[in-house]
This record gives sequence, C-alpha cells and structure tokens, in this order.
Amino acid sequence: MRRADRLFLIIHALRGRRSALPARTLAQTLAVSVRTVYRDVADLQLSGVPIEGEAGVGYVLRKGADIPPLMFNAEELEALVVGTRFVRAFGGKRLSAGARSALLKIEAVLPPELRARAHRTRIYAPEVESRLESSGIIDQLHAAIEAQQVLRLSYRDQSGEASEREIEPLCLAFWGGSWTLGAWCRLRGGFRNFRPDRIVDVSETGEVFTETPERGMDAYLRAAGVRPGADA
Repeated sequence: MRRADRLFLIIHALRGRRSALPARTLAQTLAVSVRTVYRDVADLQLSGVPIEGEAGVGYVLRKGADIPPLMFNAEELEALVVGTRFVRAFGGKRLSAGARSALLKIEAVLPPELRARAHRTRIYAPEVESRLESSGIIDQLHAAIEAQQVLRLSYRDQSGEASEREIEPLCLAFWGGSWTLGAWCRLRGGFRNFRPDRIVDVSETGEVFTETPERGMDAYLRAAGVRPGADA
C-alpha cells in the first residue's frame, strides 16, 4: 500500500469516532507495524490534521473535523459489507486488500447506528486460504487481464490430459465453488474457459494483445450466451 493511501485511510478510520482508536488496531487493519502508525500519525499532526491522542492511549479527530455520513440505508450497507467479505475470502490478495480498505472507509464515515448494523450482519465468507489462494494465481491472472498480456499455460483438463496453450485472457468468473478464466485460446482458435486450479504452470510471453470485435470481451460474452453490457 502506498504511504499516501495509508495516511488517507488513517484519517478515515478516525472520522466519526467518539472514543480513541488504538494504534495497534490501526496497524492490524493497515497491515503495518505499530511503529509505522506512530510515525504516520505524527506526520499528519505536523501537517495540520487535527488528530488528538498519543502512543499507548489511542487517537481521535478533534471535534468539528468530521464530515457528513454516507447516505446508505441498512440493506445497502449490509450488501456492501457482505460483498467485501466475499471479495476478501475469494478475490485474491490484491482485491482482498482493496476490499478491506474500502470497508474501512465506509465504516469510518457512518453514523453510529449504521456502523453497529454493519458489525451485526451474520452472513460470512470465512477466509480459509486454499492452495489456489496461496499460489497467488488469481492475482497473476487478474493482472494479466488488465495488462492484456498473452499467457502461456501448462494445463490439465478434467480427465487429466495435459496440453500447452497460449491464451489471450479476458475475464475471471467465480461460480461459488470454483473460478474460471475466460480467454481466447490460440491453440483451439476459439474461446475457452480454463479452471485456474487445473493450471500447472503459467508464464508471461512478453506479448501484449489487442481485443478485436471477433475475439474480444463482447464476442466472448455472446459466445457464452450473455448479452454484452448486461450484468454478468
């Protein structure tokens, strides 16, 4: 996480609080050391941010430094909380960090009654790290999709048959129990879906592809029977 983002999140975490927030809690949320939190808060104070408190006690924003609450109703808030829990559980480390930061920002500016509602929701997505999650392949595939990088796969299908593929990755989809990678397969000359948990090895070729009307995302969706532009 960039330092600028971390400072922004510290301010958001302190907004709307009536009691001091311990540095250790901030450190755990931001995945940094307590010493780093002390240093960041000191820098914010020196730059004029009205943070009160001290190491070992906790921190609050001086009264009057708050901002208006976000206008979410209870159902909207619960949907956001549950959604971020699922992203943290299944979306890879990169999106998990983004979901954690987003939820911190949302909760920081909520009125007390809605913040309490956020913590009461009983729909969970336990973060049990699987082999797929620990391998980092979801993050790797996600990055390749964004950068439009051609990938080389060593892949085993459902029957265990091995093949080598060059693909143009287009999207990732989560089906509640497994991921699929939608791509244009150069070997087969068509769109194919690959299970990340069946990818034996993946590497970048160094080539960047350009989506075309015949083999881009819209064409993939049409081939899958989904209308382009619809929620998929």
